[in-house]
Amino acid sequence: MTDPDALARRRYYIIRAVEISGVAGAIFGLVLMGRSDLLPPRILGFAIVLSAMAMIATVPRGLAQKWRSDR
Repeated sequence: MTDPDALARRRYYIIRAVEISGVAGAIFGLVLMGRSDLLPPRILGFAIVLSAMAMIATVPRGLAQKWRSDR
């Protein structure tokens, strides 16, 4: 894969896939929080939501920075 356009397209799709998986994790945490009557699963759901939001905010930027310096 030496074509720069194909490499950039692949990296773009990887970043979007990471964001989508983070959103799916946050939705899972919200569903877990909403459907549970007990406190421990609600706390777990809240932790999942927080970690998914942190992943959405940090991982794509880190990948972009890593690949930007990959020249």
